[in-house]
Amino acid sequence: MPRRLNRSDMTKTVKKILRMITSLIVLLAVVFAFLVVGIRLFGVDVYTVLSPSMEPEYKTGSLLYVKEVDPSTLSVNDVITFQLTDNITATHRIIEIIEDEQDASVKLFRTKGDANDLADDAPVSCDRIVGQPVFCIPYLGYAASYIQQPPGSYAALAIGAAIVFLVLLIDLLTGERDNKQSPTKEPQRKESDT
Repeated sequence: MPRRLNRSDMTKTVKKILRMITSLIVLLAVVFAFLVVGIRLFGVDVYTVLSPSMEPEYKTGSLLYVKEVDPSTLSVNDVITFQLTDNITATHRIIEIIEDEQDASVKLFRTKGDANDLADDAPVSCDRIVGQPVFCIPYLGYAASYIQQPPGSYAALAIGAAIVFLVLLIDLLTGERDNKQSPTKEPQRKESDT
């Protein structure tokens, strides 16, 4: 016959479950923050793939990690991330390397998205190259883009506050229970032989 849980055992079980859940949430939040922001400490820039031009290799909504590259090491079929304008970047494959008409020592890169039928209009100069993608995480870009602007940033702050509240609440409940279970001992009196 199974043993019946008393109130104290149920409270302990609930606290353990809550601790595990909050620990998991904190761990996921730390990993997410590292993947979105912290990785920049290692010289890797993070971009969200916003169009299907490089599918199936880089799906829309992926988080793309780009490392700086020396343009002289690039060759045909390499994938590069480059600035289209000051505010817009693109990631496409090099289909041709050409010399600048005005200066033969300058390389230009003709690019094309894998899913696009036509090559990009203008070749990419070396100074517009941001780097080469080193890896990507599918769908994580959606979350990263969402939390960067309201209402997503408000939701992220609310979730962070809720995590802190849960951790403090569990610590408070656990601390009170521990204090009740281990009462303070009175100091023992030593008897003397005098």
